[in-house]
Amino acid sequence: MSATPHQPAVTEREARQVAEAAREQDWRKPSFAKELFLGRFRLDLIHPHPMPPDEDVQRGEEFLTKLRDFCETKVDSALIEREARIPDETINGLKELGALGMKIDTKYGGLGLTQVYYNKALALVGSANPALGALLSAHQSIGVPQPLKLFGTQEQRDIFLPRCARTDISAFLLTEPDVGSDPARLATTAVPDGDDYVLDGVKLWTTNGVVADLLVVMARVPKSEGHKGGITAFVVETASEGVTVENRNAFMGLRGLENGVTRLHQVRVPAANRIGPEGAGLKIALTTLNTGRLSLPAMCVGAGKWCLKIAREWSSVREQWGKPVAFHEAVGAKISFIAATTFALEAVLDLSSQMADENRNDIRIEAALAKLYGSEMAWLMADELVQIRGGRGFETADSLAARGERAVPAEQVLRDLRINRIFEGSTEIMHLLIAREAVDAHLSVAGDLIDPDKSLSDKAKAGANAGVFYAKWLPKLVAGPGQLPRSYGDFHPAGHVDLSGHLRYVERSARKLARSTFYAMSRWQGRMETKQGFLGRIVDIGAELFAMSAACVRAELLRTTGDHGREAYQLADAFCSQSRVRVEELFGRLWSNTDDLDRKVVKGVLGGAYTWLEEGVVDPSGEGPWIADATPGPSEKENVHRPIR
Repeated sequence: MSATPHQPAVTEREARQVAEAAREQDWRKPSFAKELFLGRFRLDLIHPHPMPPDEDVQRGEEFLTKLRDFCETKVDSALIEREARIPDETINGLKELGALGMKIDTKYGGLGLTQVYYNKALALVGSANPALGALLSAHQSIGVPQPLKLFGTQEQRDIFLPRCARTDISAFLLTEPDVGSDPARLATTAVPDGDDYVLDGVKLWTTNGVVADLLVVMARVPKSEGHKGGITAFVVETASEGVTVENRNAFMGLRGLENGVTRLHQVRVPAANRIGPEGAGLKIALTTLNTGRLSLPAMCVGAGKWCLKIAREWSSVREQWGKPVAFHEAVGAKISFIAATTFALEAVLDLSSQMADENRNDIRIEAALAKLYGSEMAWLMADELVQIRGGRGFETADSLAARGERAVPAEQVLRDLRINRIFEGSTEIMHLLIAREAVDAHLSVAGDLIDPDKSLSDKAKAGANAGVFYAKWLPKLVAGPGQLPRSYGDFHPAGHVDLSGHLRYVERSARKLARSTFYAMSRWQGRMETKQGFLGRIVDIGAELFAMSAACVRAELLRTTGDHGREAYQLADAFCSQSRVRVEELFGRLWSNTDDLDRKVVKGVLGGAYTWLEEGVVDPSGEGPWIADATPGPSEKENVHRPIR
C-alpha cells in the first residue's frame, strides 16, 4: 500500500531496522526458554519451583478475598453484556478497593502486589467479566504506571503514580488506522516548541481511551537541531485542549470494553511529560510489554478454570444413551483436554510470574510464549465447551434464562476470548517476535554472513566466528540426559505416575529443535526470515516444551507441599501426553508442508485468477474505504470521552 501524504514511506528494510533497534539487545540474565531453543534443557533454572515470600502471599491473599467478595456481590456481568458498558459504580467500587493500583508500590498509594498475585486478581476479575479484566490490565500492564515504573523520572512517578493508584484510569496509544505491528510507519507527530511538544495524529483501538484520564502516547519527533528525534513516549492528560475521543468502538466480544478512536490536534504537552529520551518510545513500548503480556494469559487461565467447572457440572447431568455424556469417549476427550490444558496454563503463568517477581531470569521469551500459548489454548478450550454444551452452547445466557434454564454464557466467553489472539501482538506477530529472539545466538555469530550489504571481509570474519561457535555447539546436540533412562528421577516418586519420561522427551526434543533451526539456517540463510510458516512451527514446538516443563515442575511443587500432589501428577501426565502428540505433528510439518504451494495460490488469488470462485454470493458489506482517513487536523466529531468520577 502506498503511503498517504502524512504517512512516512518506509521500505521493508527500514521497517526491520526500526524494529531491530527497539529490541533489547543484551541477555544479562539467564533465560530458560532461550536455552531451550538452543537445545539446552536448563531444568535448574525453574526447578525447584521458585516461591514467593510469606508476606507477599499474605498481602495477596487478603486482597483476593476482598476482590472475590466484590466480584460475587457487585459485578453484574449479564448487565454489562446487555448494555455494553461497565456501570460507573462498578468501576468506582474497584477504585475504592485499590484495584487500579494493584501493581503500584505502596509508597505511591498502591497495593504493591507481586506479579503472581496481580495475575491471580486478573484471572478472578476476568472470570466475573472479561471487560473488567481488560480495563484493569490495560491500565496497569501497558498504561501509564508500567512505563513510568521502568523508565520514568522520580518526579514523574511522584506526580502520576498516586493518581493512577486510586483515581485516574490510563490508556496506551500506539496503533493508528494504517499502522499496526509496523511502527516504523507511525504518523502521529510531536513537534518541539519551546518547553513543550505539539502532538498531532489519530490513534485507533485505544483500550480504556474512552474513559481514560491519562494517556501514554507514542509519537514521532522530527529530527532537528538539538533534537535526536524518533518515536517517543509521552504522558498526556486526556482533558488537554485538542484531545478528542471521536468514537467508542464496538466488537464481537468484550462488549463492555471502553475502546475508541482518539484524535490529537495541536495538543501541547510539557517536555517534563516525555518518558525517557527522544527516540526511545518503541523500546519503552516493547519492554513494557515483556512483563505486561502476562496479564492476557492470566485471564486465559481464569477462562480455562470456568470452562472446566461448566464442563464438569453439565456433563455429569446431561445424559444420552443411558449415561452422562462425560462418559462417552468423544465428549470425555474434550473434558480431559480442558482439565489438562488449564493445569498447564496455570503452571506456565505462575512460573513466569514468579520468575518476573524474583528478577533473576530474563523472561521476555517466557512471557511472550505464555501470551501466545495461553491465548491459543484458551480459545480452543472455550470452543470445546461450546461443543460439549451443544445447542445450549450456541444459545445466549439471556435466552437460556428466558426459557427456564441456567444462564451459562458459553458463547459469550468464546467471543470474549477471541481478541486475545490479536491483542498485544497477534499470534502471527508473536511467532515472528519469539523466533527472532530464539535465533538471536545464530544471528550474533553468523548474521553478517547472510546480510547482503556486508563486505566480503565482514563475511569472512563472520564465517570464522561462526565456525568456532558451531564447532562447540553442534556436538552437544547429539546426546544428552534425555537418552538416559534414569534421568530426572525426582519426577518419579513412589506412588505417583512417572513424569520423568516426559522431561527426558523435552530434553531430546529441545536438541532436535535446535538442530532443525540450524539446518534451516544452513538451507535458507538470508531467506530464513521469510519462512514464516517454518518459524511459527519452531516457536509452537518451543511453547509446548515450555508448557510441559512448567506442568511437571508445578506437579512436583504441589506434591512436595502436600496440596493435591497425586491429582497434579495425573493432570501433568495427561497434558504432557497430549502435548507430545502435538509436538510430533509440528516436527513433521517442519519439512512436510504446503508452504510453497500456498504461496502460489496466494499469488493467484491476489492476481485475480480465482475471482470466478467468488461468484454466486451477495456481499453485505457497507460502503467506505478499507482504512479510515487519519489526516491530522481539528476534530469534526463530538467528543465522547467519559471520565469516571
